[in-house]
Parts: sequence; structure tokens; C-alpha cells
Amino acid sequence: MSPSAEETDLVELKGCKILLVDDDRLNLRIIRGMLQGEGYILTEADSAEAALEKYPEFQPDLVLFDVILPGMNGFEACRELRRLHGAQTAPVMFITAKQESEDIVEGFSAGGVDYIFKPFRQKEVVARIRTHLQNRLLSEKQRTLVDQLSRANAAKNKFLGMAAHDLRNPLASIRGLAEFLMDGTVGDLKPDQLELINLIHQASQGMVNLVNDLLDVATIESGELKLETAPVALTELVEKSVMLNGLESARKRTQILFAEAPQVPRLSLDAAKIRQVIDNLLSNAVKYSPPGSTVRVALTTNETGDQIICVRDQGPGIPENERDRLFKDFGRLSARPTGGEKSTGLGLAICRKIVEAHHGTIVAENHPAGGCEFRVSLPSSS
Repeated sequence: MSPSAEETDLVELKGCKILLVDDDRLNLRIIRGMLQGEGYILTEADSAEAALEKYPEFQPDLVLFDVILPGMNGFEACRELRRLHGAQTAPVMFITAKQESEDIVEGFSAGGVDYIFKPFRQKEVVARIRTHLQNRLLSEKQRTLVDQLSRANAAKNKFLGMAAHDLRNPLASIRGLAEFLMDGTVGDLKPDQLELINLIHQASQGMVNLVNDLLDVATIESGELKLETAPVALTELVEKSVMLNGLESARKRTQILFAEAPQVPRLSLDAAKIRQVIDNLLSNAVKYSPPGSTVRVALTTNETGDQIICVRDQGPGIPENERDRLFKDFGRLSARPTGGEKSTGLGLAICRKIVEAHHGTIVAENHPAGGCEFRVSLPSSS
């Protein structure tokens, strides 16, 4: 017959270490008697100062402090323990005969987790101690699991970065060779051959985009996103992006219109990273708007001096039940590109991380008349 969950928990608690701190030998003897048979390892101290000396060597899982002690009292000792050992300090329970709310609140304010009241009641004492030891073990298990997951995630990011880096060069070569053939450098191609080369070029371009996005995600998640900031004229950055994306959007007969921007002060930005954000927003606007649409871009300044980039499309908008996926990795929505373009589902997640690294925000809102507007707000000082 397999052990119950409670029996398993009790087995795990055996060997837990408890530091008992009281200058009354009778109290210590009573508590020892109550805990006899639980399998705990107990040690004693008759003052707060002695307890603080024993703590680092004994490394208890729980500390029981009498509130009234010679010299430093239990509340002061608890504060000192937390100052010395920080978040890893073992939970502290106080022993007291006082049950006034002011005294109890002071103990919790000092960092204690519970009280044992005199006169002692064995079942209550054992149950309270057992509960806090179980919480301590659960917290340690969670911390261990988080550490393991962090290491696994770091290993994943490293592998992802290496794989993407190794794939990018051959994919770029395939794309380049396809362009070489499409240009007719090696001679004219038959229509069916040209169609196949176009398919190769489109597929390789899609793969290059995916690999680049994966490299960006791996870099950001590994904490290695480093901004190279310098004073940047945001108007010029937006104008350049609009011009270059406009050439691509012409294939869908889509216009990108940039409203006349006011004179704005230069911001300290990583120009390449912010340009990546603008390019992605413009590309998405064209991608999800029907052919022949107009994408409108504006640059404004709010009352606090933050500069705001607005990109409004004529697409289907964002379904309310899918809004939470919008800026997440691989967060594809039900809307599909109107011209068969590829989407990795990583672009907006990368945009959000870049904008947040600049201490800015990025939001999206649907318009009643249709379409969606993305707004990137960049602080005047970051």
C-alpha cells in the first residue's frame, strides 16, 4: 500500500533543524517533549546573541524565539537575522504569553511568520511547526525548480542562437544565388524555370527572416541585448523607414503616408533597434491590409515630452479574445496576411522587448471605422 501524501510530507520533514531560543529551561524542556518523536534535530540558545552566533553553523530550517529575552529581545533578533541573511533566512516563530494585537502585529512587522502562545497546547504547537516546515521545504523545492528551469532556458537560448547563426549564412547564400539566376546573369530562363527560382527565392527569404528573428529572441532572452545609444532625430528615422518600406508596399499597390512631423528634439536611442521596430510595424500594416490600402504614419509629442510613433492600417483589427497573444513570442492571431506573406509570430514580441529596453511602451488599439493603430511611446529621457 503506497504512503499517503501526508505520510510522505512527514517523512520529508524528518531531519529538519529547529533552533530553540529561550532563557527559561522549563519552556525549552516542554517544547522538546512536544516535538519528541517528530524526527527533528533540535538545538538551543539561551539568548538572542547566542542564537545569532549559532545560526550560521547550525543552518536551521525554523527558529523559535521567545519574545522576552535578556539583552536583545526576540523581535530585535528576528530583524537582525533578516538583515544578516536576507531572503534566505529561516522562518521565525515567536513564543509569548501576550496575545494583544499590538504585540502580534509587531512580531509580523519584524519578519516573523507565526506565534506559539503560552500555556502550550501540544497539538497546536506541533501543527504550527509542521506547517511552516512544510512551507519552507516547498519554497526550497520551488527555488530549485526555478534554478533548473533558468539553466535549461539559458542552454536553450545558447543552442538556438548557435543553430540560427549557423543556418543564416547558407540560407543567405541560397537567396543570393536565386537572385543571381533571376537577374539572367547566367542566361535567360524559361518561364517555368523562372517560376521555380522565384519560389526558391521566396522560401529562402522567409527562412532568413525567421532565423534573424530567432537570433533576436535568443539574444534578448539571454539578457545580452545591449543598446548603443546616441542622439537620434526620430523624424529622419521614420522618414527613411517609410521611404524604403514604401518601395516594397508598392507591390500591393499600398501607400504609406507620413504626416508632416513637427520639429522634435533628438532622443537618446539605439537607432538600428528603433528602426527595426518601425520597419516591423510598417511591414505588418502592409501585410495585413488589403491591396490598394493606405497606411498612415504620424509622429507626435505628448504633454510630458515623450515622442509617439503612430502606425495605422486598414486591416481587420485585433480580435478582443486574442489581444493577450499580440506581443508574445509566436503569438500568431487569426488574421492572415492578405498577400500570402509569411509571418514568424515573433516580430511584435521583439518590438515590445526593444521598446521596453528604451523604457518606452507599445500598445495597439482598434478603430471603430476599421483598422488598427500601433503607438510606440519613447520617453524624452531614459
